[in-house]
Amino acid sequence: MRRREFIGGTIAAALLSRAGAQPAASRKRLAIYSPSEPSAQMQEDSENRYYRALFAELRRLGQIVDDNLIVERWGAEKAGAGAPALVEEVVRSNPDVIYVVGLGALLFKRATSTIPVVALTADPVAQGLAASLARPGGNFTGVSVDTGPSIHGKRIALLREMSPKLGRLAFITLRGAWEGPQGPSVRAAASAAGVEVTPFLVDFPTTEASYQDLIDRIGSDGADAIMVGDSPDVMTKRAIITAKIASIALPAIYPLADFVDVGGLMTYSFDLVELNKRAANNIDAILRGTSPGEIPFYQASKFELALNLKAAKALSLDVPATLLASADRVVE
Repeated sequence: MRRREFIGGTIAAALLSRAGAQPAASRKRLAIYSPSEPSAQMQEDSENRYYRALFAELRRLGQIVDDNLIVERWGAEKAGAGAPALVEEVVRSNPDVIYVVGLGALLFKRATSTIPVVALTADPVAQGLAASLARPGGNFTGVSVDTGPSIHGKRIALLREMSPKLGRLAFITLRGAWEGPQGPSVRAAASAAGVEVTPFLVDFPTTEASYQDLIDRIGSDGADAIMVGDSPDVMTKRAIITAKIASIALPAIYPLADFVDVGGLMTYSFDLVELNKRAANNIDAILRGTSPGEIPFYQASKFELALNLKAAKALSLDVPATLLASADRVVE
């Protein structure tokens, strides 16, 4: 009997070792904060390809969810009390590292100076999150999707190429984004292009109806075209936003390539798959002991132009040959 018990115990131990399971006390904890997105999307098998890229890269680096890594997701369904309250709750949970997607980095800056934060955000230097891109200092690092008016200027230039009469531009974004670094960046880009820009702001938490009402106002405002600002919030509502803009028959440029797949006219976007992989590398480095202040912020450098020819035809727009030639993706 003792021999059988010994053999059984040995086999069980071997199976446990082979499975790679680790005691809960030795696992690291990653908190993902994105109050515009449902937590159900923040998974390895998510329909959201950007989260799939994040978790695939973490796995490649040896950070295995539910093995040596516990992931705590703070998404839209937890944001009822508002973003500041949710941030305080995340900080109280005291994870080993926080991944902040979109707006919220400044709230974490005010809430903690000790928990490492990896942020996918606009210009971190302008926001006071980092002393410089190369040497952030403090407890923040991550990836920057905008360090100046360049991406907004490029979007305005592309939109004008598609619609040469562009003089008045409506800009759709979250109020918090406009009142942060995004507003000055967009205004600077519009001024350099000689375009009058009017912000149309949505308050968080948003609804589909809030975007529909705002786009109706744009339709009666006399704008020549629309630019939609970057945020996870517009990504989650991209179908309703593109459909409503199509209903008022104005050309528009969107922030991510996914918008042309649901009927948007054109996009000029950074590579969010690449940026999530970069963020995963930052998360891994921190979990292995590197101080976030010693990890440079990565600045987006790869961009993609996508066009939807069916949307252009519906607007009676002739797509310039130069735009077609430079497009990375064309949806027929």
